[in-house]
Amino acid sequence: MNISNLNISCSFCEKKQNDVDKIIAGNKVYICNKCINLFKKILNSHSNKEKIKITLKPIDIKKKLDSYIIGQKNTKKILSVTIYNHYKLINKLKKKQKLEYKNNILLIGPTGSGKTLLAKTISKIMDIPFIIADATTLTEAGYVGEDVENILYRLLLKCDFNIKKAENGIIFIDEIDKISRKRNNPSITRDVSGEGVQQSLLKIIEGTISHVLPQGGRKHPHKEFIQIDTSNILFICSGTFDGINKIIKNRINHSQIGFIKNKKFKSKNTEIKTEDLIEFGLIPEFIGRLQIFSKLKKLNKKDLFKILIKPKNSIIDQYKFLFKLENIKLTFKKKALKKIADKAFKKQIGARGLKNILENILIDTMYKIPSQKNIKEIIIDKSVVSKKTKPIIIKNT
Repeated sequence: MNISNLNISCSFCEKKQNDVDKIIAGNKVYICNKCINLFKKILNSHSNKEKIKITLKPIDIKKKLDSYIIGQKNTKKILSVTIYNHYKLINKLKKKQKLEYKNNILLIGPTGSGKTLLAKTISKIMDIPFIIADATTLTEAGYVGEDVENILYRLLLKCDFNIKKAENGIIFIDEIDKISRKRNNPSITRDVSGEGVQQSLLKIIEGTISHVLPQGGRKHPHKEFIQIDTSNILFICSGTFDGINKIIKNRINHSQIGFIKNKKFKSKNTEIKTEDLIEFGLIPEFIGRLQIFSKLKKLNKKDLFKILIKPKNSIIDQYKFLFKLENIKLTFKKKALKKIADKAFKKQIGARGLKNILENILIDTMYKIPSQKNIKEIIIDKSVVSKKTKPIIIKNT
């Protein structure tokens, strides 16, 4: 059939003939070369029995985390044990068996404390498919925004549409505290970015057969879907939960009597309980899908100093490598590094502040250096960090 003169589009992805290489015509049905390749991957993936190979024990996993991430000892232990047990159980399942329960995780901690980095690093160590989703971009089905099923599409995309591999992946949902139910407003109108999203996430976190569009986007009754079982997917949720300490303090004060009630509150000695999260605005059903809580500590100056130089591929090493590409040695004095850590600590945004400070210190130098010759070394001392002097430049003799 000659279709070169027809204004047609693919029946599956709806791309026009001019936007693809080829379109094959059937009985009133058209399919483009991109969809053919995609469906080929999907069909092949059903024959694959993908399993995550567990070669590291929890102690070994934590040691590897220690080499990349400073501090958060307790959270590292929790992640190491939970992920080890999760995939050990999955590998023991028989065909068509599903996990009867899974320990999804909730990480709570201040900005820059390492929540995302921990999850990302452990997935890399274990070679597990991993994606990050932002809860603030999600909306309840039927409203403008991203459906929760789009998270699964992104995981499929990461796995090159190998369904079995995706069904054993990890999904990290950040900013989960931002979809808390609005307190003092008991659903007078639909809270499409809060409680509604929590309700939408319930099923996929617990485990269900989700129908995902091959090309992503919103569902349509006339489009074909990919079925993905979320029963074995591990979910790690994360948030800062600003104000949670006040809720914990109030709970403790109400449970104490006499002079103890007035004793100074120390948040580091308290644990977050289910009732605290409900008071914050998470619905009980949603919390019920997150069996393990871990509270990350705020990073101190000493931690921030270590983050600069200790981990594999540390921030300082990254900048040194950039300058090495220009055949220039970049040197940081110890007092300069301490000053950088001090400035980051004052910004109250944890490890994220380090990168911002270093960029401000080096931006002018990185702008000029590629156009200059005979530079051997650049030295950053404390006065440079304090913006009292410019970086010291040593030239080849």
